[in-house]
Amino acid sequence: MRLLFTFFIICSILINNIHSTFAADLDAGEQIFSANCAACHANGNNAIMPNKTLKNEDLLKYEMKSITAITTQVKNGKNAMPAFGGRLSDEDIDNVANYVLSQSENGW
Repeated sequence: MRLLFTFFIICSILINNIHSTFAADLDAGEQIFSANCAACHANGNNAIMPNKTLKNEDLLKYEMKSITAITTQVKNGKNAMPAFGGRLSDEDIDNVANYVLSQSENGW
């Protein structure tokens, strides 16, 4: 039992360290957004579906206000939005998702 407990403690420490190592880079997220997303989502708007913006109230309304939800949308696409999973790395997608969430909370 003690060995199992020690194993979980070590795994927890490693996971926290890995997460810290890959913490989101909002500056990189902004650059990725500008290069890949701004054509349709300039200033947090949506040129294709105007009622589904990247602004705080719409992300809440459409249950998209989380890194997981935004990451899934960017990776897989949905409706008119293309999938970026084959074009962007997981780290790039994480950075842009964190940038979008940050902008939605702090204002575009």
